[in-house]
Amino acid sequence: MENKNTETGHLHPITSVIREIVTIFNKIGFSVAQGPELEDEFHNFDALNVPPDHPARDMQDTFWVKSGAKGKAQGAEKLVLRTHTSSVQIRFMEAMKDKQQPFKIIIPGKVYRNEATDATHEAQFIQIEGLFVAEKVSMAELKGVLEHLFKEFLGPEAKIRFRASFFGFVEPGVEVDVWYKGRWLEIFGAGLVHPHVFESAGWDPKKWQGFAFGGGLDRLVLARYGVDDIRHLYSGDLRLINQF
Repeated sequence: MENKNTETGHLHPITSVIREIVTIFNKIGFSVAQGPELEDEFHNFDALNVPPDHPARDMQDTFWVKSGAKGKAQGAEKLVLRTHTSSVQIRFMEAMKDKQQPFKIIIPGKVYRNEATDATHEAQFIQIEGLFVAEKVSMAELKGVLEHLFKEFLGPEAKIRFRASFFGFVEPGVEVDVWYKGRWLEIFGAGLVHPHVFESAGWDPKKWQGFAFGGGLDRLVLARYGVDDIRHLYSGDLRLINQF
């Protein structure tokens, strides 16, 4: 017998945005890649050209996992709840190092930062990462891909700007802002892949180039739907989800 009291469920707005952005990138040749949320220090920091004394490695920014350390000949391997989805870049390239060829990937997933929460920051959030590798890659191509994303996601009038910035795993590095509702909204960090990143994954930086970008997908959710506090997205309150 049919239950007429059953209500139709709702996708969480984060799920909806992930699906939409993945679809946008699928149409221009990007495939989805994934990796572990419990990561080792090499893939999370070393291979991405983050120096040992970088503040991001401190307990103030990182959740280190003591009980999960795996034994190594030179000592215990330190594990961490990944602080960015950039570690998947390294794992993907490592898996392809014996059959190197151009590729385009998009990486959505959870990341973790040991920081105080407020309306725009959470200790757990979702990042979206992109990596394009070929023999010749330019900043103009990076700009074109990101303009395409935001025009598809926010509308044809969307405007973006690049501001010079520093990230250890790209050179040059930029912050990417989107003009939204009368102000510039910081969305991504991006740039051309640093040669050390290619070397760490077993690729020849004299042959290969790439661009990468990444940032908090939650902020895109706030911009799209007008949610005023990122913590609402993780509260489990069905009154939020039922609006979508």
